[in-house]
Amino acid sequence: MSDNSSNDAYWKANVRIILISLVIWALVSFGFGILLRPMLAGISVGGSDLGFWFAQQGSILVFLALIFNYAWQMNKLDIAHGVDEE
Repeated sequence: MSDNSSNDAYWKANVRIILISLVIWALVSFGFGILLRPMLAGISVGGSDLGFWFAQQGSILVFLALIFNYAWQMNKLDIAHGVDEE
């Protein structure tokens, strides 16, 4: 019984990490790059406005940071649940 609850806890934590990552990615790429672009137009970054920067480069950089964060979080989760690669 405890093995089943441990598996459920592992997958619940895994899905939570994934959902948080997807929300951050959607907010940065769709929210900042498209929906909030007019509000970010007055802020200059590298010769263009911040909304354009998020649409062209910022969402990609955030996506890369999310990949590394996901790998780090999953390694911690694997160790906590005893399913890590030794």
